[in-house]
Amino acid sequence: MTESVWDLFDLEGRVAIVTGGYGQLGSQMCDALAEAGANVVVAARTYEKCVEKAEELSAEHGEAMAVEVDVTDEDAVERMVETVVDEFGAIDILVNNAYDAHGYGVAFEDLTVDEWERTLEGVVTQTFLCSQKALPYIRESDHGTIVNIGSHYGVVAPDHRVYGDADINNPPTYGAAKAGVIQFTRWLASYLAADGIRVNSISPGGFYNEEMEDIDDYTEVFVPEYEHRTPLGRMGDETDMKGIIVYLASDASKWMTGQNLVLDGGWTAW
Repeated sequence: MTESVWDLFDLEGRVAIVTGGYGQLGSQMCDALAEAGANVVVAARTYEKCVEKAEELSAEHGEAMAVEVDVTDEDAVERMVETVVDEFGAIDILVNNAYDAHGYGVAFEDLTVDEWERTLEGVVTQTFLCSQKALPYIRESDHGTIVNIGSHYGVVAPDHRVYGDADINNPPTYGAAKAGVIQFTRWLASYLAADGIRVNSISPGGFYNEEMEDIDDYTEVFVPEYEHRTPLGRMGDETDMKGIIVYLASDASKWMTGQNLVLDGGWTAW
């Protein structure tokens, strides 16, 4: 019998790890995967926040768990994988969302090699590490998929004029590292295709962040300038990551691999 569209999106019983799972975008993705039926693992450095998010998910949906992990530490990533498998017996979905970028508010001429290298480690290397360590278990899944989180600034350069004096101008470290994630996605998709494992990336545009409202020029300059340059006329909101992550994590996208889906309200369309 042909599967219905609801069957294709159903994640019931699957195990999904989301690194950086309690942050602005990570929290949305955890919510969406749990709502679709997955057992979600909230993984990040601050264990207390992971626990808070996991308890929220468990109360509203299926069983979730929290794991403390530094995704740039090989041993810590191995422990995360072992902990998840000990608890749930499987890994079906890996969302590489965590990142640690440096160089914000620093002029290009003053950017240090340390800031450059730490960003590559905190964005590209962690994506490699988590994918490599989880792979043996993802291979055992009938629905194995990896979703990497890139950025529209891994596709195009930022418009430096939109930032004013907000001191949040996108640094070269970030865009270079996110571009690396997108290319790594393509390479890994090609490599794992024979195993039936799909690898795709999402490149979000700017999402409105209430925690940045106290920063100079954020609401007065950056937000209106950013929205003006976006065809849909707004920044991302509290639900914009939900549909796309369930699509890529589920059988609804079972013939899609090696793709980078840009979720930016049209920012890169012109």
